[in-house]
Amino acid sequence: MAARPKLRTTDRLFWVWLAKVWGEWKQPLLIVTPDTVLRWQRRRFCEYWTRLSARPTGGRPAVNAEIEALVRRMAAANPLWGAPRIHGELLKLGIDVAERTVSRLMPKRRTPPSQTWRTFLTNHLRDLVALDFFTVPTMRLRVLFILVVLAHHRRRVLHFNVTEHPTAAWTAQQVVDAFPDDSAPSYLLHDRDSIYGDAFRKRVNGMGISEVQTAP
Repeated sequence: MAARPKLRTTDRLFWVWLAKVWGEWKQPLLIVTPDTVLRWQRRRFCEYWTRLSARPTGGRPAVNAEIEALVRRMAAANPLWGAPRIHGELLKLGIDVAERTVSRLMPKRRTPPSQTWRTFLTNHLRDLVALDFFTVPTMRLRVLFILVVLAHHRRRVLHFNVTEHPTAAWTAQQVVDAFPDDSAPSYLLHDRDSIYGDAFRKRVNGMGISEVQTAP
């Protein structure tokens, strides 16, 4: 049998205050598991995005600006994802949009890499580090962007950080933090997202790193 949880003084004061301001405080007291809390969180997130993506009656349904921005960001942060994969991820979040709509919102489809590109990767694998974003939903119904710096030849995560609003300056600082002193790699692989603009390029090139962009 599990031991009874011990209450701190602050815990007791909280319940005393709650009993004073809420007469029905006893009714919702339940012991729940972490899985239950996570299930509630996923349900709230799905309901939130379902409301955003609700289609008006009559005429061609309009795509909410937040959903459009999310589709474009997911496509940019995950260059290997096609419309079916992004459509599936959106459905997991409770965002009900057509796969055809997702395809229309995405950047132009990337072509398979050429043999020259594969040769470059093979020859410089030990000197190549990749930079990529992926997304996760939060308890507060927002989307967080997680940046990962990955050593290709060992498939090891060298650095990661999380933000709700990624910028070029923030992304460049992550590269600086990932490679202190003289540990910077020769090449940095990333996609063609606009976040890797002039501010990012100047900072990275100043470290002696050459940028390698994925094929368009």
